[in-house]
Amino acid sequence: MRLWGAATPRTFRPIWAACELELEFEHLPLGSRTGETQTEEFTALNASQKIPVLEDGDFVLRESGAIVNYLGSRYGNLVPTDVEQRARYDSWTCFVLMELDAHTLYIVRKHRDLASIYGEAPKAIDAAYEGFDRMIRVPARELEDGRPYLLGEEFSGADILLGSCLGWADAYDAPLPESLRPYDERLRTRPAFQRAFELNYETRPEISPFKS
Repeated sequence: MRLWGAATPRTFRPIWAACELELEFEHLPLGSRTGETQTEEFTALNASQKIPVLEDGDFVLRESGAIVNYLGSRYGNLVPTDVEQRARYDSWTCFVLMELDAHTLYIVRKHRDLASIYGEAPKAIDAAYEGFDRMIRVPARELEDGRPYLLGEEFSGADILLGSCLGWADAYDAPLPESLRPYDERLRTRPAFQRAFELNYETRPEISPFKS
């Protein structure tokens, strides 16, 4: 098994899942926007030249959420098998990947960190921060009932996706509701989180926005 990519919240997700499942894998810490994903070898794995990518034997998979779901289903219990619980899981994963990643945090990355590529857009950045503030209150309200994780007592891949965005928000100085702080700390103290954080962010500190 090989996991390609490092130094972004999206590459963190499958590494964290693999660490939770105690899988043995080779980590290839290619960076985003470094030119390292434009080689012939990597392009053969992912024509979009984006990370992360998983190789599991002859099986190749792209997209962080899909990789987390695959690993969690095939090698452990990070994805529910009960139909209704799986539907709740899917709802959370779609919410996190769209409302907290693509529609808000990544907008800041595109038009601030990558402004030389996508153009400066201060109004879009302001709107993204405002949108994140609204959307992050959804899981905050849900977790006010005292459950330890999004689906209840059991940690799941949905927590990996949300946890990756909480760290991303922290790095971007996007305030989190106080009710999310115990949940965030619960995730950060997991041994698998700490091992994955080291692999993902500290292997390539020169290209990582995360310092702690």
